[in-house]
Amino acid sequence: MESDVLSELREAFPQVALAEQLTGDGVSTVWARKEDAKQVLEYLKRRAPHPYRTLYDLTGIDERSRRMRKDQPRSEFTVVYHLLSYERNEDVRIKVALSGAIPAISTMTDLWPSADWYERELWDMFGIRVEGHPNLRRILMPPWWEGHPLRKEHASRATEMGTFSMPPADEARFQEDLRLHPEAWGFSSPDNGPEPVYLNLGPQHPGTHGLLRVILQLRDEQILDAAVDIGYHHRGAEKLGERQTWHTFIPYTDRVDYLGGVMNNLAYVLAVEQLAGIDVPERAKVIRVLLAELFRIASHLVWYGTFAQDLGAMSPVFYMFTDRERVLDIMEAVTGGRMHPSWFRIGGVAADLPWGWERLVGDFVRYLPARLREYDHLVMGSRILKARTVGVGEIALDDAIDWGVTGPNLRACGFDWDFRKKRPYSGYDRFQFDIPTAQRGDCYGRAQVRVEEIRQSLRIVEQCLEDMPSGPYKADHPLTSPPRKEQTMHDIETLITHFLSVSWGPVVPPGEAFVGIEATKGNNGYYLISDGGISSYRTRIRTPSFAHLQMLPKMCRGLEVADLIAILGSIDFVLADVDR
Repeated sequence: MESDVLSELREAFPQVALAEQLTGDGVSTVWARKEDAKQVLEYLKRRAPHPYRTLYDLTGIDERSRRMRKDQPRSEFTVVYHLLSYERNEDVRIKVALSGAIPAISTMTDLWPSADWYERELWDMFGIRVEGHPNLRRILMPPWWEGHPLRKEHASRATEMGTFSMPPADEARFQEDLRLHPEAWGFSSPDNGPEPVYLNLGPQHPGTHGLLRVILQLRDEQILDAAVDIGYHHRGAEKLGERQTWHTFIPYTDRVDYLGGVMNNLAYVLAVEQLAGIDVPERAKVIRVLLAELFRIASHLVWYGTFAQDLGAMSPVFYMFTDRERVLDIMEAVTGGRMHPSWFRIGGVAADLPWGWERLVGDFVRYLPARLREYDHLVMGSRILKARTVGVGEIALDDAIDWGVTGPNLRACGFDWDFRKKRPYSGYDRFQFDIPTAQRGDCYGRAQVRVEEIRQSLRIVEQCLEDMPSGPYKADHPLTSPPRKEQTMHDIETLITHFLSVSWGPVVPPGEAFVGIEATKGNNGYYLISDGGISSYRTRIRTPSFAHLQMLPKMCRGLEVADLIAILGSIDFVLADVDR
């Protein structure tokens, strides 16, 4: 039986060839021809009842080495549009088959402004030319890079590429390529008044929280326009996901949002479990929620302190980092690691909670509320902070939905959408908590939401403390990796199975699945394709920071440079989360 959205599309386009694909995640997936893709997407965005207004993700697949493609049209490359309808609480995936050495597809920037960066990434990583794109150039790789890294023929290890060298002549040419040409970045000269001045904020600047370059077009202190240059933190995380085995990729996920810790593991292992058909025990689910919410608190405390510091308050960052250390102490006691414990596993967690965990968590739950009340007075009640943030960097709700904004930044626009509530995963439906919102979508509103989220996470942690289920911490399933140690000493066959599971990892059945979670910065998700092997055929990481940072020019036009610092801090991005 075909999905409701496919029936709707067939009725709207009776002459258009459409085909449905069944996927492991249950998301309605429809194949459209290249020449029909635009009208199908335009209908879903603008004319469908309860439209799919958000371009949640856009990516590609190099299909040329894939073996298991049952009931799919033939293609050498596939472009995937992942759309989200908040009104339906439903996703749809539109796929377009492409062929040729340099395949091409039409731009969707006239439908979604957020398609800009996604389409540049499509060209950069896959060599898929996007016709009509306003500025099709590399986005993650340097301008001089040869090849397209997510094509299957591109090397995935440094040892496969030879020693890198840059002769002086090439260095001089590449340096010249980096010289600012305003028209290449989409800047236009104002019709009247003096010529604008161009200023590089970054890539080495404390206000950018890492290697980020913001090119500002200024007249005096006023920002006429801005362009964002990313890619300095790009480490090929998606390529690594296709090189590592299913379980050895888990530690790499920690480094994407490096302040989110095990929160990064969660989206990944949920997607693998969906592909493999693994049901996780209740105790494992609640342990995952406990640690994920503790890391949400830790991440928000880092944001809280650095946001205050960006605006001139020097003391709070020391207090809040001290409180964060208490969270990391708990993590160390439970997992043996601090910032990057890599502790979640396919099917559960690495080990059971240790003796005494209740005392550590209980002490923290009792300690933090008084500190938060003090910070309310010290930071959120500051007249200086309010003067710098109220009404600054406002985002209208319609714009936020159009640009793919999620998480606290979306809720600051007055929209009470939280994936933990609307699409409960990992047992979140058993917990009582509220969804904080603000109304203006400004810097102060984004801060209000995150501060209240710390309190709501404390509520969830307290419920985990009071009602931790008994039972196993890992699923009794042959594809969990590695299986519990106590099962390995019965006979030689079981020991061999354990050895292979650790060294090679599980063989996940063919299919594809996506799982998105409410991570620390917004909605983070993994779209995984298995070709029936020990590694992912395609690993796509949908990060919230990529979508959020793309909106920066719209948020800062007409404001001053000092306002840009407040906006950057209020977004709460991590550059490894942007660049992967």
